[in-house]
Amino acid sequence: MTPLKKLFPLFLCFLLAWSCVPAAKKKDRDIEKKITGLVSKMTLEEKIGQMTLVSCSNIPEDEQFSEALRKGHIGSVINEVDPARVNSFQKIAVEESRLGIPLIVGRDVIHGFKTIFPIPLGLAATFNPSLVEQGARAAAMEATSAGVRWTFSPMLDISRDPRWGRISEGFGEDTYLASVMGVAMIRGYQGTDPGDPTSLAACVKHFVGYGAAEGGRDYNSTFLPERVLRNVYLPPFLAGIQAGAMTLMTSFNDNDGVPMTGNRFLVRDLLRDEWNYNGFVVSDWASVNEMIPHGFAADQAHAARLALEAGVDMDMMSFAYITQLEKLIKEGAVSEKLVDEAVRNILRVKFLLGLFDNPYVQEDLHKEMFYNPHHMELSRQSAVQSAVLLCNDGTLPLDEQKIRSVLVTGPMADAPYDQLGTWVFDALEQTTATPLKAIREHYGHQMRVIYEPGLKYSRDKDRSGIRKAVASARAADVVIAFVGEESILSGEAHCLASLDLQGAQDELIEALQSTGKPVITVVMAGRPLTIEKEISASNALLYSFHPGTMGGVALADLIFGKEVPSGRLPVTFPKTTGQIPLYYNHNRTGRPFLGNETMLDQIPLKAGQTSLGNTSFYLDAGAAPLFPFGFGLSYTTFAYTNIRIDQVSYTQKDTLTLSFDLTNTGKAAATEVAQLYVCDKTGSVTRPVKELKRFERIALEPGETRSVSWELPISELAFWNLQMKRVVESGQFELWVAGDSDSGEPVLFEVNN
Repeated sequence: MTPLKKLFPLFLCFLLAWSCVPAAKKKDRDIEKKITGLVSKMTLEEKIGQMTLVSCSNIPEDEQFSEALRKGHIGSVINEVDPARVNSFQKIAVEESRLGIPLIVGRDVIHGFKTIFPIPLGLAATFNPSLVEQGARAAAMEATSAGVRWTFSPMLDISRDPRWGRISEGFGEDTYLASVMGVAMIRGYQGTDPGDPTSLAACVKHFVGYGAAEGGRDYNSTFLPERVLRNVYLPPFLAGIQAGAMTLMTSFNDNDGVPMTGNRFLVRDLLRDEWNYNGFVVSDWASVNEMIPHGFAADQAHAARLALEAGVDMDMMSFAYITQLEKLIKEGAVSEKLVDEAVRNILRVKFLLGLFDNPYVQEDLHKEMFYNPHHMELSRQSAVQSAVLLCNDGTLPLDEQKIRSVLVTGPMADAPYDQLGTWVFDALEQTTATPLKAIREHYGHQMRVIYEPGLKYSRDKDRSGIRKAVASARAADVVIAFVGEESILSGEAHCLASLDLQGAQDELIEALQSTGKPVITVVMAGRPLTIEKEISASNALLYSFHPGTMGGVALADLIFGKEVPSGRLPVTFPKTTGQIPLYYNHNRTGRPFLGNETMLDQIPLKAGQTSLGNTSFYLDAGAAPLFPFGFGLSYTTFAYTNIRIDQVSYTQKDTLTLSFDLTNTGKAAATEVAQLYVCDKTGSVTRPVKELKRFERIALEPGETRSVSWELPISELAFWNLQMKRVVESGQFELWVAGDSDSGEPVLFEVNN
């Protein structure tokens, strides 16, 4: 073969790779050209219409709504899921308006559309981004079959206060985990081609800091300095944008006195100019108008100007843009160039979604999408992998061959609506497989299943049913108590000052324990609850963040050993509400808790003022949580050995290679979630005690050992330093590889310039 012929395959590959770049750029140029042409034809009124988002459920008269569509006064709608009505709206917008610009139809598809998956906090507990992506893809296929092309998800707020109801909607307290899970969900929603009819535009929210609402009270103020924003709260949003998230939503909170919907620095300067974001930004529901009660805007016109100047492209349900912007522009108070910029951002997403070419939905497509077997199995698998085993004295798993009778009790045992969790608008509760139903159908043929709820619902304080449950427990071999909280107790505006079990649920568990029968407690909730008493009163306890449609089957399979628990906590569990905020990756303090301090009941009378340890802890609760981030038990045990790194010294351009052996030292095949944590021992600003950098689900047979190798670019150790620059600083570091954030022995290495 001649030298030229040898080079030909390489040359062909180069040409193919090179040709892909111009093709993508040409598509972008074509879209921008179409946008420019369309904007040039639009009246100011039509432009502002594109910037207006309304809820169909808040429009009283269909004809009034239809006329607004004809005039181009509405660019997007939410809360319509009837494909026939969606098509009728699109027909008016496309065929009866002057310019024929299609609508974007949005819906809160938060953790499923018809087939419901565990709440996002539960999805985070799977530590399985691939499964999360598959679930989001299923949700996208179901939602788009109803005509929905836009979802207000994922929520990327870092949440370190479980009193905040919306902790249920996010991925927990850790920046890295939230970033990985958020990217997985975006990929699932949007698919590989945004123009595909099954692509559901993602909306990363709430930008930014909303999860740090003071006191855990929704809509409340936050006080996060720029460095904390950049190191902790902003990275998941940047990851989501880099993954291609097509839209972004501003949050309700003000940070340091500036409401996010009017925060020019964060929305325009950082998001647009620094990050080069070219999707569109939508306000949260009525948050433009809410800058008035914030005391940031004097009136609606002022609010509209502040939001537009900050970089908010679309107004959701404030009607501030449609009623105020035209007048402001004519008065010279606002530049029309800002309106043009906003409209371009909105139209770009509509073009990318293919709505100009294919605005309609096939009206019978949903019949084969809703609750199909593949989606239901994904829901079951997600619920299995999201459940976290917090304690077990060997009672679990139950052997159905040896048990003659089981009592199923508790207010969550047969609560098909509440099991689905928060933000579920479109599911049919009759499709929910509850634990009672699943145990009866899948395991009842081997044993007698007794059902006595004890309490009618989670807040029930009527104790008369507890006596019946106790009597039934005495007649059973084992008790399974399903407790927790109704779905309405978590989510937006559903904040709690106390995280104890509601109603008389703690009394139910205590009474069941008094029978001497083994008690398995299953908690279904939307947040971490303070369950120290329940742990003590239970032989085993499974925690299931509201598990969705197939949650009952998943929990039954775990209880009876068909499946093995592998979920891990995506958020720290406090012993008591008074410890909050409590999170694993807190900054180091000059006087850290040592573990040998004098506790409240140990204080001698007339003790000296400095005799109690003088470290950072509570006299009555110590410093440790009930369970740390990343924690979760299995039906087997695992051992980490031969932990080693390829060097002891690295430059900032190097990649660290970590190797270790993981062994299943028990008798059950199971999956371990191995986790890598790093600590920068000295920095120009105080650094966290640990930070998650890698994790992996590793399935092992009994006795099996697997050698695992991970790579960690040293560049991923960067943070925003004292000079507000993102750098890797030289110095000593520690790393741990373990099964949770509180385990493992440190391995030392250093980084040099």
